[in-house]
Amino acid sequence: MSKRSARNTLQEINENALEQTNKPQRKRKGECNRRIPSAAKKQHYEIQNRCIEGDISPSVLIETPQKDLQETSNRSGFKHFQFKNLFVKPSPLPCLSWASSDDVWIKMLNKELKYIHDKGFIQQHPAMQPKMRSILLDWLMEVSEVYTLHRETFYLAQDIFDRFMLTQKDIGKDQLQLIGVTSLFIASKIEEIYPPKLQEFAYVSDGACSEEEILAEELVMLKALKWDLCPETVISWLKLYSQVDSLQDCTNFLIPQFSQETFIQITQLLDLCILDVNSLDYQYGVLAAAAFCHFTSFETVHKVSGLTWDSISSCVQWMNPFVRTVSEWPRPQLRGFKKVTAENYHNMQTHVDYLAMLGEAHNRQQDSLDRMSPLAIGGLLTPPKSTEKPVNV
Repeated sequence: MSKRSARNTLQEINENALEQTNKPQRKRKGECNRRIPSAAKKQHYEIQNRCIEGDISPSVLIETPQKDLQETSNRSGFKHFQFKNLFVKPSPLPCLSWASSDDVWIKMLNKELKYIHDKGFIQQHPAMQPKMRSILLDWLMEVSEVYTLHRETFYLAQDIFDRFMLTQKDIGKDQLQLIGVTSLFIASKIEEIYPPKLQEFAYVSDGACSEEEILAEELVMLKALKWDLCPETVISWLKLYSQVDSLQDCTNFLIPQFSQETFIQITQLLDLCILDVNSLDYQYGVLAAAAFCHFTSFETVHKVSGLTWDSISSCVQWMNPFVRTVSEWPRPQLRGFKKVTAENYHNMQTHVDYLAMLGEAHNRQQDSLDRMSPLAIGGLLTPPKSTEKPVNV
């Protein structure tokens, strides 16, 4: 990682902001009435084990009431809450010698509900544009590759960044790199055995972030996130699906038994998708399942995740332009890393020109929208002239 690369990152963010401010801003109908999503106002859930082990559906999802959510007032002034009981998909995990597979599955699902991410945070920061997030995450991937960090480290940093931005308002574009590098600093201390030193994170920012600023920002972020730093990331779900699909020896469940080559192909697709802020519309487990579906089949996805087609169909369709883009680029090759064992090569974060790939994927998305538009099919939909109207006899 050169100083020039870090300088280019800031320059790209600033240039993108300038382009966005120069463009005429058009408000969509009803946009001013939208409520900004807040992490504090999200509904809370709790998954509990309610059935005898061995039943078809071992868990139940219980929605707990929250003030200001789905509430109505009657004439007497009392508020009513809506409750739901939703049965959770059964655990696809095999019998484990070291834990209950149902308990492990329920804990993973609980994390999906506890750690909230929402692309609506963009609306909370007028100076921020979606492309700035893409540039920043692309740079964090590059830093992760230079320092031989694990994929889990990068995806944890991405989750920390997105969830922190959801708790804040009016963050300036000059603060994004500091927040991003601090997110990676926190994630590396959690995931890496030998994380890079603090001065190395300050160095890659090319003077944009000092050691003191990173430490101060770390404290701010940890307080805002309430020290919730252990989500199930996209990559952890993908590892689970891959392992369950290829499992041959249940006694060694924690040892990877899937193909490294196939795994890095799917991770390249996820690396590209995560740069798009619209990926936050989906739960991490659904996002990983949709990517896995493109390389296997829905039957396999249902077996390893328990998800129905209705649960992943919209994500699979949204991912199509990204899949086509990845298929036209050189196929990723398993790379070797110094001081990393061969069986762990697939776990190391890699980087390619994802921003160029993202641009191609967005062009494909726009082409698809243009083809679906009535204007592209039949031109302007205007009523005929009075002289051209048919006369009823």
